[in-house]
Amino acid sequence: MKITLKDGSVKEYSEAKSVYDIAADISEGLARVACAGEVDGEVVDLRTVLDKDCNLNIITASDEEGLKVIRHTASHVLAQAVKKLFPDAKITIGPAIEDGFYYDFDHAPFSREDLDNLEAEMKKIIKEGHELKRFTLPREEAIKFMQERNEPYKVELIEELPEGEEISFYDQGGFVDLCAGPHLMTTKGVKAFKLTSSSMAYWRGNSDKARLQRIYGTAFNKKEELKEYLEKLEDAKRRDHNKLGREMGLFTTVDVIGQGLPLFTPKGTKMIMKLQRWIEDLEDKEWGYVRTRTPLMAKSDLYKISGHWDHYMDGMFILNKDSDDKETMALRPMTCPFQYYVYMNEQHSYRDLPYRMSETSTLFRNEDSGEMHGLTRVRQFTITEAHIILCPEQAEEELTRCTELCHYVMTTLGIDGDVTYRLSKWDPNNKEKYLGDEAYWNSTQQYLRDVMDKNGIKYTEADGEAAFYGPKIDIQAKNVYGKEDTMVTIQLDCASAEKFGMYYIDEKGEKVLPWIIHRTSMGCYERTLAWLIEHYAGKFPTWLCPEQVRVLPISEKYADYAEQVRKELAAHDVDVTVDNRSEKIGFKIREARLDKLPYMLVVGQQEAENGTVSVRSRFAGDEGVKPLGEFIDAICEEIRTKEIRKEEVAEEK
Repeated sequence: MKITLKDGSVKEYSEAKSVYDIAADISEGLARVACAGEVDGEVVDLRTVLDKDCNLNIITASDEEGLKVIRHTASHVLAQAVKKLFPDAKITIGPAIEDGFYYDFDHAPFSREDLDNLEAEMKKIIKEGHELKRFTLPREEAIKFMQERNEPYKVELIEELPEGEEISFYDQGGFVDLCAGPHLMTTKGVKAFKLTSSSMAYWRGNSDKARLQRIYGTAFNKKEELKEYLEKLEDAKRRDHNKLGREMGLFTTVDVIGQGLPLFTPKGTKMIMKLQRWIEDLEDKEWGYVRTRTPLMAKSDLYKISGHWDHYMDGMFILNKDSDDKETMALRPMTCPFQYYVYMNEQHSYRDLPYRMSETSTLFRNEDSGEMHGLTRVRQFTITEAHIILCPEQAEEELTRCTELCHYVMTTLGIDGDVTYRLSKWDPNNKEKYLGDEAYWNSTQQYLRDVMDKNGIKYTEADGEAAFYGPKIDIQAKNVYGKEDTMVTIQLDCASAEKFGMYYIDEKGEKVLPWIIHRTSMGCYERTLAWLIEHYAGKFPTWLCPEQVRVLPISEKYADYAEQVRKELAAHDVDVTVDNRSEKIGFKIREARLDKLPYMLVVGQQEAENGTVSVRSRFAGDEGVKPLGEFIDAICEEIRTKEIRKEEVAEEK
């Protein structure tokens, strides 16, 4: 048996050997740090026995797959600890994930004290160094085995496997879990871990199934790596828009109003208004869009034509569905079918195309309660939604324009470096979810590939993420915790026009079905605001700030001059306030800094006599005394150009 190693060297053996034995034969040091093996490109357990020629790579903790094995083993250690401290808890699943691991339990909610106690128990289990022993059982015996242990969720998982399947388990010190592996050789291999949080989760991710308790944790090979990660996690908590946005007074939620229905304060509303006015002017004045205004709801008839009734009903809020006396209506989950009728209100020729319609649209999605979070996933939101009706031969240029507009918007916001691109495709294994046949999807998906390739856009591909009517270019971004969301989407639709009887008159005077691009230029305002809060940790560019300048009179004697300064700034459309409280100036400055204001203007006797202001900024600290007119010119230019000034002073804690 010839084993070809990663460096090209070959090991020969006369008998079968496990991956671990081969690692030990290479060096004892390698065996100590080995986490798994990669055999002919497939990751396998160290216990896997090799009995024929193959390529072998020994995976260690420095490899991504090795770290996953450590974290997967840590999840089993967690489950063992839970069963020790909470014997009535039922175990479900516990995978490794991007930044750690989790395990779901059927149990009452876990407190932080519970997590601390579980960590202590895990350390005992790790110190005991239990060997993880893999064994298999035939399917029926496996079912009986887990029934006897009173683990109904494991039984359900086994029952879904094909008959005749051999089922694998891992035993560590008497705790046995259903698992395909791979795992470390002993629990001592988990050297640095932390339980980070707990939350509610649904069994199999289905809100109609049991409510479970999920414990999140992370694990690393070295304590230094864990420490660095935990510091990043603390920074993420500090930046979390759901916490920081509330602390800054930008939005709130109220139980009696409902989950996923945020209330925006005057500050948050002002920020959204600035974004909206900018986008609307940008689209209408520079990118050739016309603006529409359409209803927030429609009869079910509209959604039956569009296909939403058949393909998207679960995501809609439906009114009078079972009524015999009233029409069945639904709040709109998107604007496209409404704008189609705006287009069809007049006859169009090829000379009118592309016809670009944009709308600041309020939409409604019936999201599951477990999916909602802050402003990133809500039940009512507002979006910069547009639909471009065009001749097929115009599609490449228009799709390119859409990507360029999105890039410009993200660059202006300063978040272009945070995003990735994804080609969202249909799921060929669930064809009933989509309009069109396989040829339609292959051709439209390839069309988007060609556009991105031609424009040098790097992208990944994902099955099952397309709209039911066509594939998408999705611009993705991660929140501070690493969860990815779609921020902006550009969709190619070659199927809907026929359903609505949409057409244009071509050069020959004949009716032709147009193609449609569904797109956003910035995306959902709520999600974008969340993104900006986290990206800037609340220290927004001046043009976006709801309060751009605060005037700070040294004493009440200079209140009149402070008011004069405020009026002159306000006359130039600067968002400015005056702090007239009877507080010391140092206190006022400190509070303004904690409020993350771009500028503070301190005024006293000298400033009042000379028509000047003493400028302090978030960017450079004390900028000295300047004529008021000079400061106004500078800040107005900064706002007009949407400049993102570099922070030069340390944040005050």
